[in-house]
Amino acid sequence: MTKIILDCDPGHDDAIAMLLAWGNPDIELLGVTTVAGNQTLEKVTTNARALATVGSITGVPFAAGASRPLVGPQLIPEEIHGDSGLDGPQLPAPGVELDSRHAIQLIADIVAEQPDKSVTLVPTGSLTNVALFARTYPELVERVAGVTLMGGGHHTGNMTPAAEFNILADPEAAQIVFEAQWPVTMVGLDVTHKVLATPDRMEQLKKVNTDVSQFIAELVEFFGGSYMKERRYPGPPMHDPLAVAAVADPLILTTVRAPIQVETKGEFTRGQTVVDLRRTWNPDQAEDPSALGIADDYEADAHGVRHCVGIDVDADRFWDLLTSALTRIGTTNFRG
Repeated sequence: MTKIILDCDPGHDDAIAMLLAWGNPDIELLGVTTVAGNQTLEKVTTNARALATVGSITGVPFAAGASRPLVGPQLIPEEIHGDSGLDGPQLPAPGVELDSRHAIQLIADIVAEQPDKSVTLVPTGSLTNVALFARTYPELVERVAGVTLMGGGHHTGNMTPAAEFNILADPEAAQIVFEAQWPVTMVGLDVTHKVLATPDRMEQLKKVNTDVSQFIAELVEFFGGSYMKERRYPGPPMHDPLAVAAVADPLILTTVRAPIQVETKGEFTRGQTVVDLRRTWNPDQAEDPSALGIADDYEADAHGVRHCVGIDVDADRFWDLLTSALTRIGTTNFRG
């Protein structure tokens, strides 16, 4: 079982990610932290606590974190997630009390209390909290098993031609996270855009036939409408749930090792994740890099690269994982 801390900004896809983390038997959800992103910190924190009611999430501390990026004003994609950050279905009252600790303190306490390299951080919003944790508690960075984040992409953006929202929301924080001495797996647009909540996939979820699966269907209805209007997609991408799924089942995602830098100064490319794919090695494809036509000296270099980039996804496996998690959560009667 993989222990995770979910750092999020609900957000429709964050909501699904949280329910997936709670319902998956291979994940132990140790904490939920919130960060300003899809809406203000106050709104996304209220949404996160309401989702605890939806999923009957208990015994998990929830803590609020950074209310703005490290540099500059907050960027809010209201056209995608609405005024509340989670427009669409009626949300129940928050089901958990907010922990008195700041998010980065909660992360630090959990990482310090758990065995060395047993906790994976899964940020699905801007990387402000994770960057602040790395800078405030540098002695704990190497105790973290790794960071699996939703953000970026190696060939395109969504908020600009070059930049994905979570990275653009705080590029300076993202660069800190990629520079820290921990393994980072980037679950970017290159793979999340291959996992769309199309009508046939939603029929698969509706067959679970619980109030929680119905709630997700209502989320996707609003989220999908926004994506159709803004991006002309046949269904909204499951950005954030894919990051959680990649931790729960590593076979869902195909990755390659590649160095990643974040552009923080470019006039047209601020927030771009610059992925060096010139000499990539996928250890799942061959034990011997030379079999892939890669220079002999890269085998040693590859082991020093801390970054992995998602390049492909098993969409069927993802949807089966989500369906199984919702089935496991069952009916919670959150609507009374």
